[in-house]
Amino acid sequence: MTLNSANVNINIRHLRAMVAVQAHGSFVRAASALGIVPSALSETIQQLEEAVGSPLFDRSQRPPAPTPTALTFLQEAAPLLDGLDRAITRLQTRGVQGAGTLNVGCSPSAISELVAPALSRFRGLYPEVRLRIHDDIAETLARMVVDGKLDLAVAGRALHSPDLKQEEIIRDPVGLACATGHALAGCTGLTLKDIDPGEVISLSPGTGTHQLLASSAHVPPVLRMGAIEAHSTIAQLAMIRAGLGVGLLPRNAVMLFGDPRLTFVPVADLDLWRTLFLLLPTQRKLTSMTRVFVETLRQ
Repeated sequence: MTLNSANVNINIRHLRAMVAVQAHGSFVRAASALGIVPSALSETIQQLEEAVGSPLFDRSQRPPAPTPTALTFLQEAAPLLDGLDRAITRLQTRGVQGAGTLNVGCSPSAISELVAPALSRFRGLYPEVRLRIHDDIAETLARMVVDGKLDLAVAGRALHSPDLKQEEIIRDPVGLACATGHALAGCTGLTLKDIDPGEVISLSPGTGTHQLLASSAHVPPVLRMGAIEAHSTIAQLAMIRAGLGVGLLPRNAVMLFGDPRLTFVPVADLDLWRTLFLLLPTQRKLTSMTRVFVETLRQ
């Protein structure tokens, strides 16, 4: 294939950087998705702008807006990048066939909305690969990823470690979990003051949800520490479903099994979101199997 000599300084790295900035609406978020620091991403975009002789993003706007030139280019280049990604995935497939076991960690509340659909797609492509799923709290999963006991994990934010990359993958709001027959189940405009502290079923301090609630200045201590305390979200939801009380939980946790006996009620004066992260090791190379599953997870 003959290359136009004027284009030899433009490569796939530049194109992916441009697509990422448009997709994520922010240089910081795009850099995180690409696994690089924001300054490196800015430099890559500047190199591309110098190569084409035209600005590609209006940085005075928030989020940075693609220029008309950039939009035209993205319309032409995006399908080519998609085709290249599909070709690379097919090439990686050869490294996955018969590759053994993939060890995936996840918070229980990440399973139904995010991990399970990705597992289903992956199993459809690679039925011969054995999948081992370990559910636990974020810190435990992070240690297992760093120690090599897990290939990857999806969980809340863990403590910072140079041995661990944490990439934001999904967010959901925190609200009230209650039984469908509870008096607050159909409440509109629910506020924190409407919740009876005596009914609260809380999670133990080591859990990500407890730490998230504790980090919010808007959640009073009486709504964080209930008369009944559970160690896991599953146990907490089982007691809430049985009518023993209520709890503050992320929406996806409440909807974990799509149980009609449980209801998620938004809390009007609580702007609190739970973020789930993709946890990957930084000190060892990802296997082909892990890379393919990560791409499946991001779809």
